[in-house]
Amino acid sequence: MAEEAKRLAACAAVDKHVQNNQVLGIGSGSTIVHAVHRLAERVRQENLTIVCIPTSFQARQLILQNGLTLSDLDRHPELDVAIDGADEVDSDLNLIKGGGGCLTQEKIVAGYAKCFIVIADYRKKSESLGEQWKKGIPIEVIPMAYVPVTRALTKNFGGAAELRMAVSKAGPVVTDNGNFILDWKFDKVHEWSEVNTAIKMIPGVVETGLFIDMAEVVYFGMEDGSVSVREKRPR
Repeated sequence: MAEEAKRLAACAAVDKHVQNNQVLGIGSGSTIVHAVHRLAERVRQENLTIVCIPTSFQARQLILQNGLTLSDLDRHPELDVAIDGADEVDSDLNLIKGGGGCLTQEKIVAGYAKCFIVIADYRKKSESLGEQWKKGIPIEVIPMAYVPVTRALTKNFGGAAELRMAVSKAGPVVTDNGNFILDWKFDKVHEWSEVNTAIKMIPGVVETGLFIDMAEVVYFGMEDGSVSVREKRPR
């Protein structure tokens, strides 16, 4: 059911936001697989000219496997639309991302897109961060700094931070950028914009999995086969 919900959200977003002659950011993770399949389908059916910028090695492979045009930010420093998944979305469209470890490149691509669209299934929909996603906020760190960064996180913001360990490899997860990931399990709801800025100022932190005030609209595939749309509130 969750897989079908992901597909519904992905198709709705691709059909609504993708047009001819666009530069697209392609996110990472399981939901994006459906978006790329739908995108490839539309490119074939409608003869669209689309250029794709990946956010990870996985995204790069997906683009190539589906016969889409691969490019990079050197050639296309400004994107029309970026489409990506999320681990959790709150009522203000704040996101937790990075469960798959690609948060830094995902944030770079989303940040240089005119419009950032998020696709997710019903399990990712929350009122406030931490309701559904219990694994903490991923924080990418330079390997030599992971111990002092862990200490600084818990000292300044409470909770607990753990080095993410690999599953089929001995030792820690290593990102596409050659860094480590700390998962910070916070113990209360914070003012996320302030906390995000403060964490980024800790020496050794590369990027956080908090995506604040970035998403324009989120498509949730629901259990009943519908798609729920949550849009950015006007300021």
